[in-house]
Amino acid sequence: MPEGHTIHRLAARHAELFGGDKPHVASPQGRFAEGAARLSGTVLEATEAYGKHLLHHHAGELTLHVHLGLYGRFADGAGEPPEPVGQVRLRLTSDRHWLDLRGPTACELLTPPEVAALRGRLGPDPLRADADPDRAYARISRSPTPLAALLLDQSVVAGTGLIFVTEALFRAGLPPTLPGRRLTRAGWDALWADLVALMRLAVGRGRIDTVRDAHLPEAMGRPARVDRHGGEVYVYRRPGEPCHVCGTPVSRGGLAGRNLYWCPTCQPG
Repeated sequence: MPEGHTIHRLAARHAELFGGDKPHVASPQGRFAEGAARLSGTVLEATEAYGKHLLHHHAGELTLHVHLGLYGRFADGAGEPPEPVGQVRLRLTSDRHWLDLRGPTACELLTPPEVAALRGRLGPDPLRADADPDRAYARISRSPTPLAALLLDQSVVAGTGLIFVTEALFRAGLPPTLPGRRLTRAGWDALWADLVALMRLAVGRGRIDTVRDAHLPEAMGRPARVDRHGGEVYVYRRPGEPCHVCGTPVSRGGLAGRNLYWCPTCQPG
């Protein structure tokens, strides 16, 4: 599932393509035909990312909500759009650009109260200027739940997925199984600041890089990472490989159906 930086990049891209325009909106697949008809020809006033949720705000208090989930994908281009291939849930077109959406978990119209309810059930997003990290810590500091599980809970922190969580915990020297209530306030402030920095970097680069300069391939004389997710990381999807910092084999374990990765030396329990 795309992590929050991808959704923020998409929001910026869609504003660039269609902001201020009155795009034609269609649903070649037919599953969003009614919503597309209501949106078509209305001004796209703003786009917004909140965690892993994308919002297109149109004139007339119409808001398109998209959650990509595991299989959702956008594609766009200039000029005339291609013939629809496969299950195109949503298509936006103007005289300059086109945009297609396939396979989302959610593609729906929301009323203003429903938009407010969506925001209300999400935790603070480290990429948003209005984020309140105190709200997240209030939940974390009372909970016996493992810290990794709390950070993956979108009602606690919005936009963080497995890569950001495992890597930020490594950089903080915190084991993923640490009960949330054992995280100090100073520890949370440092962890939040690092999440903000890592996610902003990912927005700019379009990939997740978490390795400090001293541990980059050119600095260590090691091969660059080859992985479909791209970017240089410390522990994510590196089980059994040596830690870039101490050389200890990276560990892997399960938590709530997810794989976790950590260094038992750099992140002692």
